[in-house]
Amino acid sequence: MHPILRVNRNIRTIRRYRTILGVLIKYGFGHFVEQLNIGYYLELGKRIISFGKADKAIERLTQPQRLRMAMEELGPTFIKLGQLLSTRADVLPAHYITEFRKLQDKIPPVPTVEIRKLLQEELGLPVDQIFADFKSTPIATASIAQVHLGQLQSGEQVAIKVRRPGIVQIIETDLDILAGLAYLIEQHIEGAKRFNPSGLVEEFRRTITRELNFNREGRTVERFAANFADDPTLYVPKVFWKHSRETVLTLEYIPGIKISEHDELRRRGYDLKKIARRGSDIFLQQVLEHGLFHGDPHPGNIFILPDNIICMLDYGMVGRLGTDLRDELISLLQALLDRDIESIISQLLYSGELTDDSDLKNLRRDLDEFIDDYYDILLQDIKAGKLLADFIEILVQHRIQLSPDLMLLAKALVTIEGVGRQLDPEFNMMQQLRPFIEHIVKQKLSPGHVSRDLRKVVNAYGSLARNLPRDIKEFLNRLNRNQFKIDLEHRGLERLVTDLDRSSNRISFALIIGALIVGSSLIIQSDKGPLLFDLPLLGLLGYLIAGLLGLWLAIGILRSGRL
Repeated sequence: MHPILRVNRNIRTIRRYRTILGVLIKYGFGHFVEQLNIGYYLELGKRIISFGKADKAIERLTQPQRLRMAMEELGPTFIKLGQLLSTRADVLPAHYITEFRKLQDKIPPVPTVEIRKLLQEELGLPVDQIFADFKSTPIATASIAQVHLGQLQSGEQVAIKVRRPGIVQIIETDLDILAGLAYLIEQHIEGAKRFNPSGLVEEFRRTITRELNFNREGRTVERFAANFADDPTLYVPKVFWKHSRETVLTLEYIPGIKISEHDELRRRGYDLKKIARRGSDIFLQQVLEHGLFHGDPHPGNIFILPDNIICMLDYGMVGRLGTDLRDELISLLQALLDRDIESIISQLLYSGELTDDSDLKNLRRDLDEFIDDYYDILLQDIKAGKLLADFIEILVQHRIQLSPDLMLLAKALVTIEGVGRQLDPEFNMMQQLRPFIEHIVKQKLSPGHVSRDLRKVVNAYGSLARNLPRDIKEFLNRLNRNQFKIDLEHRGLERLVTDLDRSSNRISFALIIGALIVGSSLIIQSDKGPLLFDLPLLGLLGYLIAGLLGLWLAIGILRSGRL
């Protein structure tokens, strides 16, 4: 069944469709809505694409600005989608990325009465029995949750993150609609398939579903705490599991100073240069050693504690790099630092990002120019964020898509470098990065690491050798019993099938109209039955129905833009 037809067609969902498409039209994307031919798939009537045009003030804005404003008006799901897309430089042009990074949640806080009711339902006791003190005014408000300060009966100061009531239903409805719209974009927008809109929606579904579950975030916080248990430079808040649920997360309150408050940090005697180095070392350690990194390290999420200790908050957005992906990243970074083009191309080939159809000659030329641009620049003068952005731009030009976690890493790295340079104008991420890469490469070449890799290879080939005779026997048995089947998947024919279906429906419609006209003409000639204006009533009625159906068909053809 067509994906958009699987959407639950209750009144709320239909209204939400109309709201989404209406907002898109309001901000000047009516042509885009018409291209999707949405009226053909939804039983909403043609009014859905007849809401009018954008006003003159909106039309003067750039397309990225209008799309960002539309997302903000459409609410939490679309704001989060825009924030995710702001990490995908391999999908969107730079001016869209820049605009989407401005997306802000403009949602008023949930009334305290509702928050107290939700806490009582989730934690099983009235708020006053759980907390010795609970501040009614939230200290932070976002699209998914809001945060209140409180104090446990045992005396600990806590920050209570509470999920907005009803937000799950809103997001689930929007995700279904986005999946349907992504399918239509692939079918009706030329060249859209290469960006894989449906895949982006599924990635977004996975990301936001994890973010909605505060138990997951709590476990993530504890993983960071375990990873840095022996590192005194990073402090991770404690999770109070007794007062946490899927919709409520109670964390230790950290009364630190925001890393962006430079004057206050200097006044209290903090070493800004040391903080910049520590912050970058912590982030690189998260990425290169643990494979679990903070995905949104903006200044509002980083506090400074006494002795220049760093505390990172809000672990709802994190990136994960498996062992293989981390090894590929390290090899790629080492090749970039060494300015080794052949190693870069070899790594891309090995990772599967390049195929036999890729234009290696032009890619090698572009990488040559890229390396030349940076060759004469001293290492301490190179900005890691700019270097990475230029490299990703080359990959985008050659339609090479990297892992979403790598794209999130690129955005986080740029943010960390920017924070570091604000603290210390002489800060250089490249100088911080090289020792990490060299240390990890030495570890990979150590006897212990090599022996572990060798054992893995031996075990893999041993498993293959054990299973190969059985697999060959099974293959031959299926072949002898005529049970061997090959599944073929057609690609690019979905639109053809849709167009054929539409054409056959129009032909059938035209045949019915023709039959009505012929039949009515025969009845008119017979002069039988009840008369109206001295003509048979049934014949006139047939002409009327045929005329209305013909007019409906003509309007449908004209609106589709295909005569």
